[in-house]
Amino acid sequence: MPKEFIVVGLLALAGFLIGGVYSTWKTAKVLAVLLGVGAVLAVGGAIAWLVG
Repeated sequence: MPKEFIVVGLLALAGFLIGGVYSTWKTAKVLAVLLGVGAVLAVGGAIAWLVG
C-alpha cells in the first residue's frame, strides 16, 4: 500500500476530529479539547509518515 493512502487517511481522520471539536465546543469543552489533541496528533502523524 503506498504511503500516500495512509497520509490521506490520517488527514481525513484529523478533519473528522476537527468537525467533532466544532460541534462539541459549546456543550463539552473537555471533550472538544481532547478531540483537538487527537486531531493535532493525526496531522503530526501524517506529516511524519510522509517525511519518513
